[in-house]
Amino acid sequence: MKEPNILIKRSRIKKCFKQILSIEDQERVLIVSSLWNIAMNQPEDPEFPSLGIFKCMVCLLHKSIKDKSWLLDGQNIYIPYYAAHIIGSYTMNNVEFAEKAVKSGVIPPLLELLKGNMSWVEQRVAVRALGHLASYDTTFEPLAIYEEEMVKLAMFLASSCGDIVYNEFVSINDPNDRVEYHKKLITRGVEELEMENRKAEEWASQIQCWSLHLLNCFAIRGRSIDLICNQDFLKKLSSMWGGLVNFMSPSGVGLIRILCYSRVGRMKVSECKEVIKSICNLSRSSDDWQYMGIDCLLLLLHDKNTRYKILEIACFYLVDLVELHKLGERSKLGQKITKALLIDFKNGKSRIKNSPEVDRILKEIWASKVDKNRRERFISAEKLEEKRVLVSLIKQQANHSFWLGEIDIAITKYTEGLQFCPIKLRKERIVLYSNRAQCYLLLNDHDAAISDTTRALSISKPANSHAKSLWRRSQAYYMKGLAKESLMDCLMFINSFVSSSKKKHAKIPYYAVHMIKKLMDSTWFFASAKSKLSNIASTSSDLGRNKEEFSDDDALMSGLYTILEEPFIRKEEEAATRKKLYRYERRKSSFKARSI
Repeated sequence: MKEPNILIKRSRIKKCFKQILSIEDQERVLIVSSLWNIAMNQPEDPEFPSLGIFKCMVCLLHKSIKDKSWLLDGQNIYIPYYAAHIIGSYTMNNVEFAEKAVKSGVIPPLLELLKGNMSWVEQRVAVRALGHLASYDTTFEPLAIYEEEMVKLAMFLASSCGDIVYNEFVSINDPNDRVEYHKKLITRGVEELEMENRKAEEWASQIQCWSLHLLNCFAIRGRSIDLICNQDFLKKLSSMWGGLVNFMSPSGVGLIRILCYSRVGRMKVSECKEVIKSICNLSRSSDDWQYMGIDCLLLLLHDKNTRYKILEIACFYLVDLVELHKLGERSKLGQKITKALLIDFKNGKSRIKNSPEVDRILKEIWASKVDKNRRERFISAEKLEEKRVLVSLIKQQANHSFWLGEIDIAITKYTEGLQFCPIKLRKERIVLYSNRAQCYLLLNDHDAAISDTTRALSISKPANSHAKSLWRRSQAYYMKGLAKESLMDCLMFINSFVSSSKKKHAKIPYYAVHMIKKLMDSTWFFASAKSKLSNIASTSSDLGRNKEEFSDDDALMSGLYTILEEPFIRKEEEAATRKKLYRYERRKSSFKARSI
């Protein structure tokens, strides 16, 4: 590499690539690991691809797969990993390199690694490289020759990678019992148990994300839709989110959305209630992929063949999002949701026979989004201020009832305030929804609490930014057992708490820290694998654990009483508000008299 004469250097590199197998094993591994380092840091450099690096890597992969004695000799065990990684690095963003790789015959040996010919470490880099090749139209067709086999392998890998990595690596507590070359590849020689486990989780998450990317490449071209839409796989797919490691990957919901672009995919997805509920929960969360859940539901609602299969479930969730304006670059989402839900509605009446509950919700949407908008379109500033004062009075009465422990009365008052509150009074409505949600939490009505907090968060600007509603919804999701949704809300709450604090070193509330700790454990990438591997606890120990969890829940709920929007109202403040309202009534009467 340091040869000053370019022609001589290129000639020597080319010769090295051709004679790679005849080089001494110790030196060969050093060469391949150096090539891996260069490929990662300079993936756009055309020098090595033009000199035959892909044929060299194919040669090494074939030798590793066919000759086990050679593979286990010296340090050759590292070569398949480095070779597949080099192929993936050069083909990641360059279609010309990808075409050269395919012509060099990289697909068959990569497919052998994908089958698990060696271990999960090699599967990781094989599915990565195949996913890059599948991304380009010119290299997709040669890869599609193995379509059915490749799709099945990717589905299996996406579903089982957590179990495989946990069972074969993470669950082995004795460092001496772990596969040595796995440890060295993962930590680059820094053998520390905690680091190994952390990197293993990251790699397992990447296996899942890259497997889903490979499936995306087939699905987006309308290939293997029936195969991917296997009901068992769809159920698993809706729960795949990769933890907090690969946060840029849309994971399972990204593939579900692609499936919903096709007629067959929409039919299959609509038939799986577990998937629909999962998408609905995502649509009412603060997850970065919330908009994808909404997209899936809109695609299903606009298709007459799937609309009535999901309407009875979806309307209970989407009713809380009809006022959602913007998520990221997507605007007017609430309007799109309203139109999709009211397709069969005209003048407040349904043209299609629905269940009574669905009709009630659709009528509520019509009344709040259509009728109320029409009535308040030309409301005067004076009338608006009058309404503001009245709503403020009702809210204060509700708060008073709350602090007296009259929760049912407080709910009635908050509801009355919402009925009187004009749409334009956005901040007042956020407080009313959020405070009523707290009342529902104290009554253990978690669904109602989620509904109200979602409505508050939908009208906050930007969306999902009202800290207290985030915390309350996090509580409600936690109590319902929806750990992922609860975690995302709790993280957003902490983020808003820290960013809004004027102090340099803001202290996160203890109850939020406690919540995060519990949720991180339950949403750990290997949580399911660990559960499967563990023995079933005895009935007595289960009872003991449940008792402990109940006390933890009590601790989490303890933060609720301290975060009402307003303190207890004093009698003199209430009297002042009543006088203000009375003055407005007098002015109104006087104005009418002059008009007559």
